[in-house]
Amino acid sequence: MAEENKEETREEQVEAGKPEQPEKVDEPKAAEEPVKAETAEGPAAEVKSGTAEKPEKPKKAGKGEKGEKGEKPKKAKKAGKGAKGEKDGKDKKSDKFEESPPMPPGYMPRKLTRFREEVGPALQKRFGYKNIHQIPRMAKIVVNMGIGEAMKESKLLDAAVEDLGTITGQRPKITKARKSVASFKVRKGVSLGCKVTMRGMRMYEFFDRLVTSAIPRIRDFRGLSPDSFDGHGNYTFGIKEQIVFPEVDYDKVAKVMGMDITIATTCKTDEEALELLKGLGMPFRTS
Repeated sequence: MAEENKEETREEQVEAGKPEQPEKVDEPKAAEEPVKAETAEGPAAEVKSGTAEKPEKPKKAGKGEKGEKGEKPKKAKKAGKGAKGEKDGKDKKSDKFEESPPMPPGYMPRKLTRFREEVGPALQKRFGYKNIHQIPRMAKIVVNMGIGEAMKESKLLDAAVEDLGTITGQRPKITKARKSVASFKVRKGVSLGCKVTMRGMRMYEFFDRLVTSAIPRIRDFRGLSPDSFDGHGNYTFGIKEQIVFPEVDYDKVAKVMGMDITIATTCKTDEEALELLKGLGMPFRTS
């Protein structure tokens, strides 16, 4: 049927005067040769002509994988608790107070020299110590200033911190209430004062200035009481005015405030502590 239809169409074209169109012959398909295409990954891969595949993109490095250089990116360091970031660049502590410089190498305070040369051998001879390490000595000095009015006026606490730092040469620590007391209108955590603990060379330097300069300037001074020991060789006494220390400028004092001074020793009895402090120059009452 298909051949008959073709012959009819040819006859119609001849009658109409149209040239005959040559029949299309299906040419045999050429064998598809593989085409080599180089990819970005490495060796050439065989790809058919006309249907070349796109080269695969290199995989991105994951979170746990290292980059091309084999090094992980460094993270920026965080600012610590005691310091702020680079933007602020300021210390939390005020710059008004500067601690005293360290002692020069080879320096020996006068009271320490006196203890090693005079007081120590005298105590060993009197109490019969067999070992030099049994000789009692000063362990630390604690200076405490309590400001009850600091709850109403915070400026008084700042003034006390500045004065105590000037006297001792150390930055004072602010003391806070441990618990709330309704009768005194005190709440837990409220700042009530400041204190300084001194040891070593700085302790002997403060003791020297205390004995030779500050205590003689106390008004109507008649000697310290020898009954203020606590039974374990520690001595505590009070000073009513901080202006007895020559380091404090009277014109810059906001308010006259007192302080408590505790001298802690390694003595086991009060008798040993009394002889130790007497030998170092502490002025006790005789009667």
